[in-house]
Amino acid sequence: MRKIRSALISVSDKSNLKPLLETLKRNNVKLISSGGTFKIIKKLKFECLEISNFTGSNEILNGRVKTLHPKIYAGILNKRKNRTHLKEMKLENFENIDLVIVNFYPFEKTLEKTKDQKKIVEKIDIGGPAMVRAAAKNFNDVTVITAINQYSELINELKVNKGCTSSKFRKKMSRIAFSETAFYDSVISNYFNIVSNKQFPEKKVIHAKLVERLRYGENPHQESALYSQNNNLNIKKIHGKSLSYNNYNDIFSALNITKSFPKNKGTVIIKHANPCGVSILDKNINSYKSALACDPISAFGGIVACNFKITKSLAQELKKIFFEVIIANGFDKNALKILKIKKI
Repeated sequence: MRKIRSALISVSDKSNLKPLLETLKRNNVKLISSGGTFKIIKKLKFECLEISNFTGSNEILNGRVKTLHPKIYAGILNKRKNRTHLKEMKLENFENIDLVIVNFYPFEKTLEKTKDQKKIVEKIDIGGPAMVRAAAKNFNDVTVITAINQYSELINELKVNKGCTSSKFRKKMSRIAFSETAFYDSVISNYFNIVSNKQFPEKKVIHAKLVERLRYGENPHQESALYSQNNNLNIKKIHGKSLSYNNYNDIFSALNITKSFPKNKGTVIIKHANPCGVSILDKNINSYKSALACDPISAFGGIVACNFKITKSLAQELKKIFFEVIIANGFDKNALKILKIKKI
């Protein structure tokens, strides 16, 4: 167990701080903060020491340098039971920082809002990732928090352990923290590769976020998960059980084909990522029947993708055969009623 006596808080997203600050206050934790975070903490009426007063150095270069200071990093990185570290900390009159709470400048969101490289570059966080990496490295003595959704877990940890954090909790937060900094840097790296038109750099880092854990992998005994570089897959599941690896593999194969169809026209049936029937006949129900007629045996247990809205009459046809997934540009109410009562 490690007692939390001091916390450094520097967050880009300043929402939901109050419950956390109340918990830290109850445990007599000294707060250190900078810039906008310091102002919010004071506005919420909590005692806090501004980082420039803590370090004795003013923020400079329009805020580019504020936490990059030996007193900060010594406070985070020193090993609490190392005699040399203890001696040096005492000699420099430095104090421990036991908890680091940081989330980064919103680089991804900035890319969505602007193409102005000057604005984009200013949203590359330097101090935040540096402090997070330092705290994550020294997880034996320091706790690091990198996301708002971790606040409640920290609050509970401090409550259960009377103001302390366990080794298990610190290791978990360290693991997450290193993933966070790696992901953040990979997004920045990818941006510079794109603007430099560098398709095949010497080192390529692929970043992705977990979308969901899947029902099973390619085979029922295997585990799998879906990751995406985009925050939204633009796919909405309306009904049915959770999807498997094979389901998604077939879905993406089907969508790739339907993108080549004329607008609001065409049907494709996929089985094990292979098309076993495709049609772009004008009448939607005929389009489906034609695609099915290509290989009705292989179609069983596959998926069907309709590049149009499914009506009641087509739903009556679809329910006659077992499909794992039915994709469409929409479903009318009567069609949904029919398909929802179909056995899956």
